[in-house]
Amino acid sequence: MGMRTALLIGSLALGLSACTVSVRPNLALSSSGSNLITALQPDRGEGATYAVGSTIRFQLTTRTAGYVTLVSLDPNGNSNVIVRSAYVNAGTTVFPRAQDGAGSFSVAPPRGLQRVRALFTRAQPGTDLYFQGSYDQNRWNDATSAYVQGYSPADRDVQETFFYIR
Repeated sequence: MGMRTALLIGSLALGLSACTVSVRPNLALSSSGSNLITALQPDRGEGATYAVGSTIRFQLTTRTAGYVTLVSLDPNGNSNVIVRSAYVNAGTTVFPRAQDGAGSFSVAPPRGLQRVRALFTRAQPGTDLYFQGSYDQNRWNDATSAYVQGYSPADRDVQETFFYIR
């Protein structure tokens, strides 16, 4: 997994990725399981390849209305919040949305496998999620799990997806 990738939103370079260490999403997600998120994937499908400079969108499908935060983790362990506490209705939502202040997501180096995690809660989060520095798999799992731990298991879900940047 020595591949790298990033997502450029406006002028911010964001590292993206989505799968666990085993290249299969969700194997290490202790906060998932309530099945509120039924699908999360890039617009070309999970595991798709995007060229540097191309645009990318994420499709999220939920069983109920709630709030979603999308976070990324690049192969270097750098994590970023790409969508923060966005309200979504039940059904499919495509990000970026103009109402969230992002016109488009553009793919930028570094190249490689990228992971994106959706953190969903039925109630509006009382705290913001901030990531700074580098994260190994366990620390990233701990940070994203801590964000949803204040909600009952029936009111939260965490899912991942992944794509490649070439």
